Amino acid sequence: MKDKQNSLIILKSTLSRLPSYYCIIEERQALGEEYISATTIAESLSINPVQVRKDIASICSEPGRPKLGFKIGTLLNDLKMYLGYDHYDEAVLVGVGALGHVLMQYGGFANYGLGIVAGFDKTVRDKSIADKPVLPVSKLVSFLRRTHIKIGIIAVPANEAQNAADLLAAGGVKAIWNFAPTTINLPDNILVKNENLAASLAALTAELLRRS
Repeated sequence: MKDKQNSLIILKSTLSRLPSYYCIIEERQALGEEYISATTIAESLSINPVQVRKDIASICSEPGRPKLGFKIGTLLNDLKMYLGYDHYDEAVLVGVGALGHVLMQYGGFANYGLGIVAGFDKTVRDKSIADKPVLPVSKLVSFLRRTHIKIGIIAVPANEAQNAADLLAAGGVKAIWNFAPTTINLPDNILVKNENLAASLAALTAELLRRS
């Protein structure tokens, strides 16, 4: 096995690509295949095979075999470890509107080691969604301090995002997945991953116009 600390340093520049690799490799395993090459992954994602080969070399515990590629079972296990899919984290969601409903109902997060256990909103319309309780946001901090959950998901409008982030921080979360279309300000010890759907759509539209 490669030195984990050194590999994690390399992964800072490759981490965004690894989940896509994982999905492609998992699909091939479901088809009964035992090996996969970097070229096959690269072609599926329309990226440079040299980059894929470098990324995989930084995390794989076994080298690839000539004309066969990497052993799928081993590669999936290595990816699970580095992406954190081999353990389970609980999360809470703030903002149970249309997007929040979808996120709470989505069962696929469990495949990636994440489970939303409760939703919080300033207006509680449903007592539960997908068998998960929906509680007033006024109870968020006390709930977090009691359960010691470390991940929060924000799905509120932009003008409410900072307040939601502050409440999550007060409750002791260490990481926030932010779906609100705005920047939130938090202490450096809290990790923030922004998912700006509007920005992604704008980038997609611009690329479509460029190709027209």
